[in-house]
Amino acid sequence: MKIGVPKEIKNNEYRVGLTPESVSEIIKNNHEVFIQKNAGTEIGFSNEQYEKVGATIIETAEELYKNSELIVKVKEPVPEEFAYLNDKHTVFAYLHLAGDPKTGLELASTGITGIALETVTADDGSMPLLSPMSSIAGQLSIVVGSYHLLKPNKGMGTLIGALDDVERRVVTVIGAGVAGTMAIEKAVKNKARLKIIDLSQKRLDELRSVYGDKNVEYILSSESSIEEAITESDLVIGAVYVIGKQAPKVIKNSMLENMKPGAVMVDISIDQGGCFESSKPTTHDNPTYEKNGIIHYCVTNMPGAVPLTATQALNKATLPYILELANKGIEKALNENEHLANGLNIKNSEVVHEGVKEALSA
Repeated sequence: MKIGVPKEIKNNEYRVGLTPESVSEIIKNNHEVFIQKNAGTEIGFSNEQYEKVGATIIETAEELYKNSELIVKVKEPVPEEFAYLNDKHTVFAYLHLAGDPKTGLELASTGITGIALETVTADDGSMPLLSPMSSIAGQLSIVVGSYHLLKPNKGMGTLIGALDDVERRVVTVIGAGVAGTMAIEKAVKNKARLKIIDLSQKRLDELRSVYGDKNVEYILSSESSIEEAITESDLVIGAVYVIGKQAPKVIKNSMLENMKPGAVMVDISIDQGGCFESSKPTTHDNPTYEKNGIIHYCVTNMPGAVPLTATQALNKATLPYILELANKGIEKALNENEHLANGLNIKNSEVVHEGVKEALSA
């Protein structure tokens, strides 16, 4: 199979779909790999490294797409790339169609077969290709939240940490999936006073068995419990995910009125439309904005802040699936692997994933 890796062109996106190590494995399986020139140079993967393991370096995106059948990306194709796409292409990437329905439908109209990493499943119900990036985003949420709490960054001027005789600051994490759990772990290590909110009492009980009750509250999710928690909080992390669908808006605009001025809200769910009513997508170049005196961080590619780590983690997860698609062919791989088939979002110019279809028609 002819596999192409374009250079990512989203704002501040330096991740790359395949590392030289992954390319080497694919070529050992008798496939051709085309890498757009300088696709990995920003994170230390030179054109020469790719050529050394057998890849062909292609000058332009247009030429790369012409030469390739399976396109391995990190982020969804952007409108500038749509002209290169057609029904001969299968795109394997984070598509997040529900986060931008209009662009999602335009992508579908190109005729591609679109396999979304974020809806591929596993036997245990987990999302094995979403999980590595969720883990990174969860850890980063405490880092960026703490940074924007600094007074020079327009925050309230507090430190998430323990100092003798100084009251611990309050962090609320809404949603205890992979991203939320990593945020929880970071917050505990930073000695915050932590409020964990989730819809599942079972999940809250599991977390209680790990972290105990000292400086941690376990709260069953409801509109009133969320409003009460965020009113006391310095930092709020939104980590709500519903497979394929737009994230539910768990924090309403009216709730901001009672929050502390200079508090920070980090919306990890922004790729799926955001879980705060006040959220709007931002970039690493301009990551925050203020609404009702509250700092909002809504960067749509948070793991792009650590592109080398993120690329390495992503490739460990995706390589077996890429090999399966290439070795069996797209149709056979999708027919024989129900979990990979759950990643199928677009086919024959239509959105075919039920959850995504529901989100786009809402």
